[in-house]
Amino acid sequence: MLNIGCHLSATKGYMNMLSEALSIDANTFQFFTRNPRGGKAKELDMEDINNYNILAAKHGFAPIIAHAPYTLNPCAAEERIRNFTIETMEDDLRRLEYIPGTYYNFHPGSHVGQGSEKGIELICDTLNRVMFESMSTFVLLETMAGKGTEMGRNFEELKRIIDGTKLSDSIGVCLDTCHVYDAGYDIVGNLESVLEEFDNVVGLDKLKAIHVNDSKNPFSSHKDRHEKIGEGYIPIETFERIINHPSLRNLVFSLETPNDLEGYAAEIRLLRELYHE
Repeated sequence: MLNIGCHLSATKGYMNMLSEALSIDANTFQFFTRNPRGGKAKELDMEDINNYNILAAKHGFAPIIAHAPYTLNPCAAEERIRNFTIETMEDDLRRLEYIPGTYYNFHPGSHVGQGSEKGIELICDTLNRVMFESMSTFVLLETMAGKGTEMGRNFEELKRIIDGTKLSDSIGVCLDTCHVYDAGYDIVGNLESVLEEFDNVVGLDKLKAIHVNDSKNPFSSHKDRHEKIGEGYIPIETFERIINHPSLRNLVFSLETPNDLEGYAAEIRLLRELYHE
C-alpha cells in the first residue's frame, strides 16, 4: 500500500487531522509542531491524543511526520538563536513521545557565514543535547535546495551530521524531491544514479520519508519553491518512478505542494492511480 499524506493544520488537534486525512484517502500526514514561524506550542490534550492513537492504529496509519518550525537554526552564529532551537526541539521531542513512532523532521539550518565545518559541528551539538536514549521518535534531516548558506545541500553534509550524532541509530533522512532537484541531483534524468549515490554516501537504510513536491524552478537552480504535482519542472513520470521504486515504495510520502484539502485529495488520488500494487 502507498503510504501517502499531506501537510495539515494541527490547530484543532490530532483527531481533526486524522479525520481530514481519512477524508482524502490519506494514511499518514504531516503537521507543524507549533507555529511554523515560532512560538509556544499549545497544551497537550491527552484525550485527543489517546483517541488518535487508538483510531490511527485501527486504520493502519503509517508513521506521521512532525515538522519543526522554520525559525529553528541549530547552527546559528548567535547563541540566543541556538538556545531557542535547543529548547524548542527538546520540548517537541518530549511531547512527541505520546505519539510513539513519529518522525520528527527539521531543516538542518544555515551556517550564516561560519562555514559548513562549523555548521556541522553546531548541528551535531544540538542533536546530542536534545536526543535521549529512550526516545521512540525518529529524527529526520531534510535534504535542502542549497540556497544561501543552507546546510544539508548535499548527501555528504547529511552523512557527516549523522556520524557526529551520538544516537545515530535514531536519526535518518527525509528526501524532498523539489529540494534535491533544485540542489543538482538529477532525479528526472537519472533517478537510479541519485539513489546509488545516496546509498554509497548515507545508506538507503537511513532514508525514511519523502516530501513529494514539484518544483517551480529548473534543475540545479538552488531555489526552494514548491509546485503542484505535474505543474512544475519535474514530470509526473518521475513521481511514478519514485513511488514505485523497490527501494522507496514502502517509505512514508507526504505532499507539501501549494494546495488546499481538495487539491491534496486530487494529488493523492493521482499518486494512488500511479502506484503499482
